[in-house]
Amino acid sequence: MTIITTALSVPILFVGALIGSAGIGGVLLVPVLHLWGGMSLHQAIPACMMGYVATGLVGTWVYMRRGTLSGNLALSVCAGAIPGAYLGAWLLSRISVDLLSVIVGLFVLSSGIHALASRSSCSESGFPPPRAGTLIAIGLVCGAGSALTGTGGPLLLIPLLVWRQVPVFTAIGLSQVIQIPIAVMATAGNLAHGQIDFELGVALAALLGVGAYIGAVTAHALPVRIMEKPVSVILIAAGSFITY
Repeated sequence: MTIITTALSVPILFVGALIGSAGIGGVLLVPVLHLWGGMSLHQAIPACMMGYVATGLVGTWVYMRRGTLSGNLALSVCAGAIPGAYLGAWLLSRISVDLLSVIVGLFVLSSGIHALASRSSCSESGFPPPRAGTLIAIGLVCGAGSALTGTGGPLLLIPLLVWRQVPVFTAIGLSQVIQIPIAVMATAGNLAHGQIDFELGVALAALLGVGAYIGAVTAHALPVRIMEKPVSVILIAAGSFITY
């Protein structure tokens, strides 16, 4: 039986709030459970993927309800993410994951620096969202990269959209929805191999879901310009963490 203490619940809620407000935050969850909670990686990672189903559903619902996420854009990203995750699983034994993690970390880091230095990045308007074909390709890359590195879809999706100067809430909204197919597929695979601690997964889903809701609602209560800098800083921090 896995027990999540009150002290451990606080950082889990915080991670959920980061995911809901900025898209990126899940990269912190496994280290929290492993280093702070004393859980093994084989126990923590499958449970985290189960928890991300909740953050994806909650975040998608809030962003669609607030009108900052288009259903058509969401479907395009998911259409690419699903086969991308399969592709990443196939490539896993054929590519140096350590090297790939460094590349991903540097890409995320440079994206954050680029966004922080550019006044026009992630502006509220002026740059139309990518076309369906482009979003499918982006989803494919994110799905494959997530399966290869064990990171969430948003960690790759947000930087790609930042480079294309997509409006900040559109980028964060799409980062919510891409979690769903990736997390569902990973959870299904873990279920097939009996690798999920259900009690931990359900507890994480509940805490992360609450945190994601709080984060998403809070983000929409703030001016767009206020959200741009935190997203950039989180990208820089996440990229530095992964590279290190």
